[in-house]
Amino acid sequence: MNYEELLIQNKQEHLLDYIKYLDEKDQAKKETLIKQIENINYEQMNKLYATTLEMMNPEKALEAAFVEHLPFTNRAKLTKAEYKKIFAVGKEIITNNQLAIVTMAGGQGTRLGHNGPKGTFLLDVKPEPKYLFQIIVEDLLHAKEEYGVYLNWYIMTSNENNKMTTDFLEEHNYFGYPTDHVKIFVQGDLPLLDEQGKLIVNKDYEIKVASDGNGCIYKSMADEGIIDDMKAKGIEWVFVGSVDNALVKNVDPILIGLTKIEGNEIGSKSIAKAYPQERVGVFCKKNGHPAVIEYSEIPEEMTEEVDEDGELLYGEANIMNHVYTLNAIEKISKEELPYHSAHKKADMTMVDGTVIKATEPNAYKYEAFIFDGFKFFNNMTLVRGVRENEFAPVKNAEGKDSPATAVELYNNYWKL
Repeated sequence: MNYEELLIQNKQEHLLDYIKYLDEKDQAKKETLIKQIENINYEQMNKLYATTLEMMNPEKALEAAFVEHLPFTNRAKLTKAEYKKIFAVGKEIITNNQLAIVTMAGGQGTRLGHNGPKGTFLLDVKPEPKYLFQIIVEDLLHAKEEYGVYLNWYIMTSNENNKMTTDFLEEHNYFGYPTDHVKIFVQGDLPLLDEQGKLIVNKDYEIKVASDGNGCIYKSMADEGIIDDMKAKGIEWVFVGSVDNALVKNVDPILIGLTKIEGNEIGSKSIAKAYPQERVGVFCKKNGHPAVIEYSEIPEEMTEEVDEDGELLYGEANIMNHVYTLNAIEKISKEELPYHSAHKKADMTMVDGTVIKATEPNAYKYEAFIFDGFKFFNNMTLVRGVRENEFAPVKNAEGKDSPATAVELYNNYWKL
């Protein structure tokens, strides 16, 4: 089926006007656009759009689920003997170089007002400013000093920022981390759809796409040869964290050790919610399997529920610190994760090149969530840490979870 038939069959005929326009203006751009059109999975996109309204009401979807408390271990309440035992198990995995670190770094710093990948954002910490990538490398170099090994570091970028990320790291000599222990791979992407389900064109006359969410990390690791590379290097455990947490602890023997001791294939770190209505995703069990439910999904009465000790039943906040056996990642990579819809602002280019700037949400972006991979397991290990020691997110330009709050947390933690 040629591109014209594809567009007509899938009600995307508006793109024929762009092709006709480019036929007279720019043959190279015309061919690029046609190639994109031919490679789109229309069955998938049509299905996603058809279910968009349902996906935009996650609380309704939760009504059909059986949700229950997921037990956790409070690191601060471990006895010295317990801590020593767990630490020894985790330390053995690390010193045997059986742990790999994966940093999710596919995002841009747009919300921060930063023109570039988020990992290249310069945080004004003491005694001198540091890039987010630099902070992660320093954490890995601390691990080298403590455990005597350079752990293998994998960085997941996106098609949007891969070249900029690679150029930046090369320019800064990977901040001193040996490049034979670093590997970069790229996550996938999906087209955006406008509110009528139509494909959008960007200023370069290409179909507008966006990264397909952190949940696609599993499939990307398989498709990009990362799982095979880890197997060849004898890696058995994988820590996955975000590039935008200035206090991320990539190498945590307690999390790894306890996950192994409890016989689980997946584990996560959490922090206690600051207050019941805090807008964070929380860990739970959904239909008998580990899960994270977003703040928008939780009915008001559930946010207030407490156990016999007065602890919130749904109070363990997700900070995107996950550990897996390599077998678990491979298992999830073979499964289909659901896509979630997000209503976003998207600039659109008209046929004549006029760019319509979005001032409010006008398009749908589709993402898979990393924690949707948890449902393929019966249980997981959950370790509660201390917020001030574990979580300094850099997400917003000002206010909560901004560079200013991250700098304060970072400086306080390191007593600078």
